[in-house]
Amino acid sequence: VQLQAYGGGLVQAGGYLRLSCAASGTIFRFNAVAWYRQAPGKQRELVAISASGGSTNYADSVKGRFTVSRDNAKNTVYLQMTSLKPEDTAVYYCYTERVGNVYWGQGTQVTVSS
Repeated sequence: VQLQAYGGGLVQAGGYLRLSCAASGTIFRFNAVAWYRQAPGKQRELVAISASGGSTNYADSVKGRFTVSRDNAKNTVYLQMTSLKPEDTAVYYCYTERVGNVYWGQGTQVTVSS
């Protein structure tokens, strides 16, 4: 299983981006998928989770601004990010696990300028 995250870029504060995480197989259909991010000099932190049943959870710092969704037919999970702030600057990773095996995407850089 391989995960490919893409869609990052440079955006001004207040702007928006949509990240995508595509899986090589159907692993997303029955497993939760999470987005993490890691800013320079900081630990990786959980941003959002999409459960296989459809429920979602968000870090307090992104609630109301970020939305995680999935398209199981396309084996893809999205992270819609709006009202971006400079503190959202980080490398964003997608993550899932199945039967004790952990899978990470390669990360996509998001840079928000003030």
